[in-house]
Amino acid sequence: MATEQLTAWVIDHKFDRETCRHSMNGFDAVLHCHHYASLYCQLADDAEQFNGRDLLKRSSELSFLNVLSNYFAEHEISDLTDRIALAEEYWQMCGFGTLKFDHVGELSAAAHMNHSHVDEGWIKKWGNRDKPVNFIGQGYVAAALAAIYGLPAGSYDVYETQSIVSGADASCFSLVRK
Repeated sequence: MATEQLTAWVIDHKFDRETCRHSMNGFDAVLHCHHYASLYCQLADDAEQFNGRDLLKRSSELSFLNVLSNYFAEHEISDLTDRIALAEEYWQMCGFGTLKFDHVGELSAAAHMNHSHVDEGWIKKWGNRDKPVNFIGQGYVAAALAAIYGLPAGSYDVYETQSIVSGADASCFSLVRK
């Protein structure tokens, strides 16, 4: 029987006692709980005067694109299947839930989360609501697809078409190249 070895993340986690900062593979990392993540999503949602939702999406996209692109380059990962699997794995490894790309193409993609740290935390704190709250996830899937194809930040529009916080079984994302 043939076996295949899947590419997996190599983690270099460090803690600096002087600054009390964690880093993973040379990038600062924040260890958080669902209450904290839900709170800053709620704060972004409230910040309508300066479009806080888009700021949180964009900062998520920029941060994660840097991490993913750097990792792919440093480890010479060019295989599309490996890049997709690693992008899915990194999201889960960071504790944000489970992410699965349903289809991936350079012009469009779709992904879903059966578990979402942010959605589930929001429900525990405030209950359900009729609008999506996973601005971090929206930024992440945009970053993941851009990193997979070696494109810059801002290459994709992301639409959260259904969400766990609104009562759906999964949060679903549709991505379209700009």
